[in-house]
Amino acid sequence: MASAPKPRSGGRSNSLRDSHDSDKMEATGLWDALEWTIEPVSGSVPGAVSHLNLDCLLEAEQVQVEGHGVVLINTDEAGTLIVTNFRLLFLTEGTRKVIPLGTIPLATIEKFNKIVVKNQSTPRQSDKTPSRRLLQVIGKDMRIIVFGFRPKTRQRRTVFDALVTCTKPASLWDLYAFVSGPSKYSNTNPKVRLLNEYFRLLGKGSCASMDMIEDGSFTLSNNFWRISSVNSSYSLCQTYPFALIVPKSITDEEVIQASSFRARCRLPVVTWCHPRTGAVLARSSQPLVGIMMNMRSNTDEKLVAALCSELTGGKRRKLYIADARPRKNALANGAMGGGSESSSNYFQSEIVFFGIDNIHAMRDSFARLRDYLDTHGTASSDGMSSFLRHGGWTWGGGNLSSMSASVSTLGDSGWLIHVQSVLAGSAWIAAHVDLESASVLVHCSDGWDRTTQLVSLAILLLDPYYRTLNGFQALVEKDWLAFGHPFADRVGMPAITGSTNIPSELPRQSSTGSFQSSPNRQTAGSFSSQAPTSHAQTSNNYSPIFLQWVDCVSQLMRMYPFAFEFSSVFLVDLLDCVLSSRFGNFFCNSEMERQHWGVPEACGCMWAYLADLRSSDGTSHVHYNYFYDPLKHNGPLLPPAAALAPTLWPQFHLRWACPSEAQAGELEAQFRKMDVKFSELQKAKEVAEKKAKEITTLMETLSADVRHEKQVSSSAMKLVKRANKEGEAMKRAIQSLGCKVHFSSSGDCTVDIESSVIEAPQKLLCSSSKRQSDGSLQNDDKSDLSVSITVMADDVDSSNPIARVCETLCPLRMRDGGCRWPDAGCAQLGSQFVGLKANFEAFDHLSIYDSYFQPK
Repeated sequence: MASAPKPRSGGRSNSLRDSHDSDKMEATGLWDALEWTIEPVSGSVPGAVSHLNLDCLLEAEQVQVEGHGVVLINTDEAGTLIVTNFRLLFLTEGTRKVIPLGTIPLATIEKFNKIVVKNQSTPRQSDKTPSRRLLQVIGKDMRIIVFGFRPKTRQRRTVFDALVTCTKPASLWDLYAFVSGPSKYSNTNPKVRLLNEYFRLLGKGSCASMDMIEDGSFTLSNNFWRISSVNSSYSLCQTYPFALIVPKSITDEEVIQASSFRARCRLPVVTWCHPRTGAVLARSSQPLVGIMMNMRSNTDEKLVAALCSELTGGKRRKLYIADARPRKNALANGAMGGGSESSSNYFQSEIVFFGIDNIHAMRDSFARLRDYLDTHGTASSDGMSSFLRHGGWTWGGGNLSSMSASVSTLGDSGWLIHVQSVLAGSAWIAAHVDLESASVLVHCSDGWDRTTQLVSLAILLLDPYYRTLNGFQALVEKDWLAFGHPFADRVGMPAITGSTNIPSELPRQSSTGSFQSSPNRQTAGSFSSQAPTSHAQTSNNYSPIFLQWVDCVSQLMRMYPFAFEFSSVFLVDLLDCVLSSRFGNFFCNSEMERQHWGVPEACGCMWAYLADLRSSDGTSHVHYNYFYDPLKHNGPLLPPAAALAPTLWPQFHLRWACPSEAQAGELEAQFRKMDVKFSELQKAKEVAEKKAKEITTLMETLSADVRHEKQVSSSAMKLVKRANKEGEAMKRAIQSLGCKVHFSSSGDCTVDIESSVIEAPQKLLCSSSKRQSDGSLQNDDKSDLSVSITVMADDVDSSNPIARVCETLCPLRMRDGGCRWPDAGCAQLGSQFVGLKANFEAFDHLSIYDSYFQPK
C-alpha cells in the first residue's frame, strides 16, 4: 500500500502532474476527455503553494491532496477533488465554486469503498475495455456520493489513502477542532451553564460561577429538592454530571447506597420539576434485580418513593416507571443481572413498557432509509436514471403530510415507525405528568440512549422555555451532554485513548463480493468491490440516536408550527455541526471525559458559532421560526395519538437525494421570502417618509422665509407710503412758498422761486456734487438764496433730494433749532431738521403768503 501523504503546516499543496494523461477536459462527464492531476502535499517543500484559489478554506484548514478532472457521478459534474484535514472538498472545474453534494466533512463520513465498474462490451468491441474506477463515500447525513477516476492511474489510491489517514487520526488531538482551537467561538464552562439551569428549575435566582463550583457552595435547595455535590469528583458515577438534583429528604449516604443497585451506578435523579404541581420527571438506568427478578434495595425504593411528594389534601402522588424497552428485552436483560422493577416493591407505582428498539435496530433502519432514498432520488449515486430524475414521480404524491403515502413508499426501512414509537412514549409521559400531576421515572438499559430521547422530548412538550433557542441549548446540554449520552460511540468519533470509532470501510456488498444494490437500481455494468483492507473495522456502537431525536423534534414542529422559536433550518445546521466534529461540544462520552481533557477550553463552541450566525440578521435569520407565537402555546403540548403520524423530514432526509422536494412547498421559506420583500419595502417606505419629512421641513422653512419677505415688503411699502406722504407735504410746503421743485434722474433737484418783487425767476440748484468739506451745500451764485444744512438725525437720508430742499428752504426753523410749526406734516412724518443754518437775508426776496399760516 502506498504511504499516505503527510500533513504540513501550510494550507496549500505542491502540484505533481500525472504523466498518464495530458489531454484537456472538453466536456463534463465524458470519461475519455478528462485530464487527471494528482497533487499530494509534500512536507519537504516548505512554502509550497497550490495553483488553486482556495478562498473557501476555513481557518487552520490544510490541504492534503488535490486532484483535477474528477467526476461526481451523482450529478455528472467534473471538478477538482480536495482532501483537507477537515473535509472532502469538491469544486467546479471552471468557476471553483463549492459543490455542496460533493463536499462532506471527514467526521461525517460513515464509510468509503473503492469500486470497479466493468463496462459491458458488445461482440464487436474488444474485451480489453478499461474499467471505471469509483470511490463511494457514504455519509452519516443521509448522502451517498460516488466519484469517478480515470483508469490506469494511481489517483484513486492516493485520495483513498489520504482519506484513511485523515478519517483515522492517531488521537483526538489530531482532529480539526483542536487544530483550529477556540478562535472567536470561545466556550464558557458547561458546568456553570448546568448549574444555572438547575437554579432555574428550583426557582432560585442565583447566578452560578466557577467560584461556587470550586468551593462547593452550589448546593442550594427548595422545599422538596436539593442540589447534591456527592458526584463532584465523578466518583459516584462517571457518566453523570458533577451536580445532581435529588429529593431533599434523601441524604448523600443514601444516594451512594442507592447507586449500587442501578446499572453503571446511574441512580434515579430529577431532571425536571413542574413549577406548579410539584410533579417531577426522573431518569435512571435499569435496576439490577437479577435473573430471578428478586433482588431488592431498600435505599433505591426509598429514593424512588421520595420522588412522589404529597399532593394538596394529603393524597399521595402516583408514580409511573416507564421502561423504554420491549418487555421481552427487559426480561432478557435479567440474565445479565439487569431487568425491570416490580410494582409491588415500589409504593403506589405502575410499570409501563414502551417497546422502543435498541441502537442496533435504529442503525440498520437508518441505513435502509438512506439506501432507499438514494435509489429513488434525482441525485442517485449509481449515476443512472431513477424514478425521480426525469420528474416521473414525486414523494408521497406531493403530499408529505400523508401518513399512508409516506410510510408505504419507504419500503421496509422502519425508520418512521421507530420515530413514531419515541413520539408516542414522550407524549404519554407528558400527558401523565401534566394531567395527573404524576411523577414519572424513565429508564432503559443503561439510561443514556432511549431514556435521553424520551425524557428530553417530554420536557420539550411540557415546558415552553425549552422551545426557545436558549432553552433548547440548555436542554441538549443538560439531558444529552451532562447526563452522559456517549456521543463519541454513537456518532463515531475518535476516542480519548487514540482508537477511532469511525469505520473507514464497512462491507456494503454481499459475501460474494458483488456490489449490493436495491432491486430497483438500474446499472450499466457489473459492480465489484475490492476486498477490505487491513484498516477496515465495524463499530458496533455507532447509531443515529441523537439524529433520531432531532427528527422527532422536527415532527413536533410540523404539528405545532407556532410553538417553537427555532426553525427546521436551525435543526439541520445543528446536526451538521454535531456530525462534522468541527466543535468540541459533543466530543467524548461523558462530562467527566470532556472536563478531564480540557475539551471546552481547547475547542470552539458550537453554540457560540450558531449565535454568531444569527447575530448579523437578528430575528429575520433563517434559524428563527417565522410563525413563532409564544402566547399561542405558552403551556404544555399534548398531541393526540392520531397526530403522531411522522413523515419524512424534507429539509434533512431529501436535501441530497431530492433537493427540489426538500425545498418545494415549504411554506415557511415562502413566507420568509415575502417577509424579506416586506422588510425591503418597509425600509424603502421609511426612506421615503424621511425624505418627505425633510421636504416638509424645507417647505415650512421656505414658507417662513416667504412670510418674512412679505412682512419686509409690507414694511417697505409702508415706508414708501410714508415717504410719499412726507414728500407730498414737503412739496406742498415748498409750493406754498411760491417755489417749483423739479427732480432729475441724476438725483439733483431744481427749485424755481417766484416772487412778486423779483421780475425774473431765480433758480436754486441743489447738487450733491457741491458739497463743502463741512457738510454744507452752497450755490455757485453768491447773490442767490444760500442755505447751509447739517443733518443730525440718524434716520434721515441726506441723499433724498426732497429732504435736502426741505432742510434748505424750511422757513419755520428757529435759531435755537426749534420749529415754529410743530403741527406741520413734515414734523408729524418724522422729518424734523436740526442744525439748520440759513442766510435769512435771502428770505427778504421771498414772498410768503399770510394765508399759509392761517387755519383752513
